[in-house]
Amino acid sequence: MSVLSALRHPIVAAPMAGGPSTPDLVSAVSAAGGLGFLAAGMIDTGRLVADIAAVRARTDRPFGVNVFLPGDGRVDEAAVSAYARRLAPQAEQFGVTLGDPVGGDDAYPEKLAALLADPVPVVSFAFGLPDRAAVTALRERGTEVWATVTRPDAATAAADLGVDAVIVQGTEAGGHRGGQPDDDDYALLPLLRLAVGCGRPLVAAGGIADGPALAAALAAGAVAAQVGTAFLRCPEAGSSPLHRAAVASVAPTALTRAYTGKRARGVVNDFLRTHDGQAPVGYPQVLHLTRPLLAAARRDGDASVANLWAGQAHPLARDVPAAELVAELSTAARVALTEAVERAGRWG
Repeated sequence: MSVLSALRHPIVAAPMAGGPSTPDLVSAVSAAGGLGFLAAGMIDTGRLVADIAAVRARTDRPFGVNVFLPGDGRVDEAAVSAYARRLAPQAEQFGVTLGDPVGGDDAYPEKLAALLADPVPVVSFAFGLPDRAAVTALRERGTEVWATVTRPDAATAAADLGVDAVIVQGTEAGGHRGGQPDDDDYALLPLLRLAVGCGRPLVAAGGIADGPALAAALAAGAVAAQVGTAFLRCPEAGSSPLHRAAVASVAPTALTRAYTGKRARGVVNDFLRTHDGQAPVGYPQVLHLTRPLLAAARRDGDASVANLWAGQAHPLARDVPAAELVAELSTAARVALTEAVERAGRWG
């Protein structure tokens, strides 16, 4: 039996790197009958191993780990240097020096080796598709492999690799675009309908923060929804007070490369408005460049500068325990589907 078919509720907690996806949140979602996901991105392998152990100590239910795939390393160094000069005066105002815009692979080989040595129920990949060897090796150890896509052709390519499920991420989603390249603009419902033919179970991601939205994704062909922003205000999440306040607001969101060099959706603030047009393509170089500045902004509680990742439906997020949110989303989706059938019945 697949992990998805064994869930009591069709809800996957999106892996949110940078702090929100704590072992407490992951285990709470899994224990409630959904599927919690750890974020392996932007942490070292030792921290990942510790987080996996912490989840296992809290629940015996299945959970997943999301891994960032490394890019090809190519970047316009002159453009990144120009961006550094642009940001330097702002960093000085916060009393920090910008970071070194280095590349890197986010310790991908080491993290994959750790996941092969001590398998978890599900491993998902973002920022591209894994190679066939990684898919085969993980599946041979009993791990399901999921791939994140943002384009219809990528769903087909993922299926051809033999993955067990495809996460279909619409442009409404908060945080980084999970596909490669990151310049797609498919909304979730059209992308779902175009990806159905890939022949793999689809997990819908993007703008799903209440029961009716979950119902819509299920009706459009998904077997479950990957929900991120709706969990950011849960007490188990590692979201900062600054981030929680932004999610609770009604402020608009936008996609931008200003913070990391890779398109990501967050609440619009002064930093995003000021620098978006000049931000180069360059992940993880820009991420490393801006890290000290963004950390200083969070330290000072400055929401005009800090990155505040959130999906378009963020005003629907509520401050409730994760287990309660899982149950409420599932129940409300069933009600919405029943009501939709009743309305359709009136058409004769």
